[in-house]
Amino acid sequence: QVQLVESGGGLVQAGGSLKLSCAASGSIFTITTMGWYRQAPGKQRESVATITTGGRINYADSVQGRFTISRDNAKNTVYLQMNSLKPEDTAVYYCNADVRRYFGDSVKGYWGQGTQLTVSS
Repeated sequence: QVQLVESGGGLVQAGGSLKLSCAASGSIFTITTMGWYRQAPGKQRESVATITTGGRINYADSVQGRFTISRDNAKNTVYLQMNSLKPEDTAVYYCNADVRRYFGDSVKGYWGQGTQLTVSS
């Protein structure tokens, strides 16, 4: 099995900063794409930022220039540095990793349990 454990959520004032971390562990041969998604109350889950093993990055338009995604491949960990936070960033943030558990395995997506971010105005 593969486990993803997120940390770093909390309550922050608008304009503040916070950093999320997500560590993957378990039966892992390789991880291709890692990313962060979020889901606000009453809304669908949306992609925030993704990063490939080679470092190719995509950001949602709403966070471009404010959030920075990075990863440590040796530690199977992905980070999300969030600056200039806005109340509309309030959501549960989920980590995702596309994992091959052994050589020749197909890629499967795994999710963390989510961490709450609340931005007060």
